[in-house]
Amino acid sequence: MSETTERQGTATEGLTGAKAQSARRGGGDPGTRGRTTIADGVVEKITGMAARDVVGVHAMGSGMSRTFGAVRDRVPGGGGNKSVTRGVKAEVGEKQTALDLEIVVEYGVSIADVARDVRENVVAAVERMTGLEVVEVNIAVSDVKLPDEEDEDQPEPRIQ
Repeated sequence: MSETTERQGTATEGLTGAKAQSARRGGGDPGTRGRTTIADGVVEKITGMAARDVVGVHAMGSGMSRTFGAVRDRVPGGGGNKSVTRGVKAEVGEKQTALDLEIVVEYGVSIADVARDVRENVVAAVERMTGLEVVEVNIAVSDVKLPDEEDEDQPEPRIQ
């Protein structure tokens, strides 16, 4: 009996049935058996959080979507977690994902630098957390937040 056969024999001793057959056939690492699927919404949340962490990003989404989102977020049962994914669209395949983001930047920052930083942060976060390859991150800058503008995302006070 060869050394390899002896090792295989001891590796399968405590196993019965299908598990023993799989081990004898060299079933490989148990961590690779089966399939993991990741929903678009999961990737969108990771993307939204990573994009918001970048200095110079004031908000996500267009002015109109932020206004509707702020109203929806204040309504009971209105989907409060939607603000995390506002301005983010993900297309997720088995091994790759493509992302579209709509952002509002602070006045005075370099839009090119902010866009580059958003791409870097988003790609790092999504690839690290999901194992998916990010093939593209398209960024649309829909607005610039001026210093004297009121923030549309802040709810109006109910009392004065």
